[in-house]
Amino acid sequence: MSECPRRLWRVYEGVVQDLIDELGRLPGVGPKSAQRIAFHLLAADDHEVRRLVDALVEVKRRVRFCELCGNVAEAERCRICADPRRSDEVICVVEEPKDVVAIERTREFRGRYHVLGGAINPIDNVGPDDLRIKELMSRLADGVVQEVIIATDPNVEGEATATYLSRLIGSLEITVSRLASGLPVGGDLEYADEVTLGRAFEGRRVVGN
Repeated sequence: MSECPRRLWRVYEGVVQDLIDELGRLPGVGPKSAQRIAFHLLAADDHEVRRLVDALVEVKRRVRFCELCGNVAEAERCRICADPRRSDEVICVVEEPKDVVAIERTREFRGRYHVLGGAINPIDNVGPDDLRIKELMSRLADGVVQEVIIATDPNVEGEATATYLSRLIGSLEITVSRLASGLPVGGDLEYADEVTLGRAFEGRRVVGN
């Protein structure tokens, strides 16, 4: 009974099991999903598998993190930092590059971004020094930025990070705002967590008669 679940689950031998194990290391991929993906690849033709391999090799060879904002890029700066049409007066702070994509889909924001590379999480030993906070403060030092929008996730770690940044930037003459968050359309109050419900109360607005 002391044997770990992963070892108990090793029912294949050799390179097939090695492939399943490696796929299972990916975030969001459990043992069953890893097995399905592995056997899909085994059944695929060589050309299809080669395309996947080439894509993985190329992304590791060519993609880096933007030297300014921390977003993914294929040059020293990402396409957003290199775009002269974006406003330099507003910076939106996010946790991960995927958050940049989510905000860009809205087409509501025309400023710059700053990717922290995570959120403060003492349980996982992630503190402020492990994030790109010093780089953010350096970007704010020249007085060009007028507003910092904190768009960290609406969870415990995201809220802790937002609070820390708000206090840190508070000494500067810069407006600090937080993305509004609250109850999703179609959601039930009884299933809302305390952070979401609390933010919904904070973001309440007057409605017309």
